[in-house]
Amino acid sequence: MKKLFRLTKDGINELQSELKTLLQERKAISERIKIAREFGDMAENAEYQSARHEQDRNESRIDEIEHILQNVEIIKSPRNDGKVRLGSVVKLKNGNGTAKEYQVVGTVEADPLSGKISDESPIGQALLGKKTGDELEIVTSTEKLTYKITAIS
Repeated sequence: MKKLFRLTKDGINELQSELKTLLQERKAISERIKIAREFGDMAENAEYQSARHEQDRNESRIDEIEHILQNVEIIKSPRNDGKVRLGSVVKLKNGNGTAKEYQVVGTVEADPLSGKISDESPIGQALLGKKTGDELEIVTSTEKLTYKITAIS
């Protein structure tokens, strides 16, 4: 059974854009390899080694993105039943009045610094199924905080 990667439409668009860029870079990398070969001995040719390493990294990422896009499951807008689901945007507030906003997404699209958290992360798991007004405890490596869900969209 193949693994499905859950992504929002925005996440799919970002991956398609990255793939397009990587495919365009192929020609420039091949040209660098061709020029570096002209320098002679490949074993001691730093330019050649660097270009080959860049090509390997580029091709690996292309393969990874193509695999994800071939096995993608689009996260549809969550049902408006008041519960946190995959794709939901959740607003939280703690006792100090500190507000946070997260979108619950699949693991491939997760970017905690941008407020996108994985449904498999501890915070994502704590949020799933909760309703507006529910309290939840978020435990990180440095602290333990209690938040109240103020809105779900």
